Amino acid sequence: MSELTFAQDERRNFLVPAIIALVVLAIIIGLIYLYVPHSVADISITHVNVLPTHTVFKTDSKVVGQQAPFEDDYYILATVRVDDRLRVPLTLDDITGSITAPDGTETTTSALQKRDLPNLYITFPALVPLSSAPLLRESIIQPAGRAEGMVLLHYPIAQAVWDQRKSASITLKFYNQDPITVPLPKP
Repeated sequence: MSELTFAQDERRNFLVPAIIALVVLAIIIGLIYLYVPHSVADISITHVNVLPTHTVFKTDSKVVGQQAPFEDDYYILATVRVDDRLRVPLTLDDITGSITAPDGTETTTSALQKRDLPNLYITFPALVPLSSAPLLRESIIQPAGRAEGMVLLHYPIAQAVWDQRKSASITLKFYNQDPITVPLPKP
């Protein structure tokens, strides 16, 4: 019978394999960081035009001390650029705008559609020189591609509310992606 010994083999140094594993892990994390997009799309507002309107409605009735009915409207024409950062096409579902008034009330509106623009241009001809080609719903933005166009928002507010607003933003909603909100810049 062989004699029982309690001698142990020489211990291995695990420092070299641990360093190699950490280097490989760092390379994998670096490649993921470089090649996986951090956002669905980059959205920027390149230009903003505004048109305040004050419409007075004529009435045949004359009541002492009562003024003619009127309506204040504010039109915002923002040029929006969308750069697709994914490796799949993006399809634009909806475009909305929000404004937070000085008193904290929030108003949200949907961007006007292309079919609404001709009638609006007839009613308010001052919008024509401020406008450009619209950014359309259902637009498909190819991978690494870009779409740019005008977003026309209508708010039933006076210019004073716009000038003193707390915030204003445009939200683009995509099919199968999270919506992206970008603030409208203050002058």
